[in-house]
Amino acid sequence: MRGSGTAGPLVRSHRCASDDGGRRMISVVIAAHDEAAVIGRCLQALRDQRGAGPVQVVVVANGCHDNTAEVAERAGASVVISVPEPGKSAALVVGDAAAVGFPRVYLDADIELPAHALAACEQVLAADPTILAAAPRRHVVSTGSSLLVRAYTAVSSRHPAYDNSLFGRGMIVLSEDGRRRFDQFPAVVADDLYLDSLYAETEKGSIDAVDLAIAAPSTTRALLRRLVRVRRGNADLRSSIEARGAGATASGPDVRRSDRLAWLREVVLPQPRLLPAGLVYVGLTSVAALLARLGSRRDVAWGQDRTARRSPDGPTASSGPIS
Repeated sequence: MRGSGTAGPLVRSHRCASDDGGRRMISVVIAAHDEAAVIGRCLQALRDQRGAGPVQVVVVANGCHDNTAEVAERAGASVVISVPEPGKSAALVVGDAAAVGFPRVYLDADIELPAHALAACEQVLAADPTILAAAPRRHVVSTGSSLLVRAYTAVSSRHPAYDNSLFGRGMIVLSEDGRRRFDQFPAVVADDLYLDSLYAETEKGSIDAVDLAIAAPSTTRALLRRLVRVRRGNADLRSSIEARGAGATASGPDVRRSDRLAWLREVVLPQPRLLPAGLVYVGLTSVAALLARLGSRRDVAWGQDRTARRSPDGPTASSGPIS
């Protein structure tokens, strides 16, 4: 068993699911589209993990116009697969097919995990077998963002929708039993909301020892684009489940509905000083809802906010170079 003070190598072969000491392999699946600027730091952070079992990292570079795949190979990813068409859900399907270990970690390419993160994932799932899916805590970093973005973030970061949920973290962890809950990822944009819909409240856990820094968009325009994309993706997921039962289990996915007054009841009223920020929040949310209804409903393979592709100041930021 690897000691807690030793960094584990990324496993270069995926023919077995445990090391010589019987420690189960962890598989990390990363769907990456034009992420050459950030994926090296993501993989360096995975190389720096302490206390976890052997790690298999599967990177699926999809529809890339940059050298994401080459950077991933240089940074030591166990498996690098290039597919010509962009699309996160399809890339996750490909990555899942190559992954063999559990826990199964789905990680965004711009997330830099603290060194204890994977060990903490193992501990949470091992401590309670009824927990099938887990996600870390989050805090949003809006340093350098516009005034309106900072105001919006002051409310959204406190919104109760993120309590005991899997979305909005950039990282979701499933146990082996949890992964059996569905066949493969459906062709939807809101893959994290899809996973969230598959598990009951009692089946979801929080990885409290891990607090990830999530970078807010820099500009109000970028924030609105993100909000519109999220709204369309969520609406498409609900429509897909209602129309086709995509990936449904016996009970079927249960997509949580939005509580339109939660921002006021749970955030602003308990903290009246946030009222100006609350007005910004509801204003931007209303504009995004209108744009989502009026805009094109065409499929969006990837929707990225390049203004947020910066290393946030926080405990998860890594200074390690691309290896």
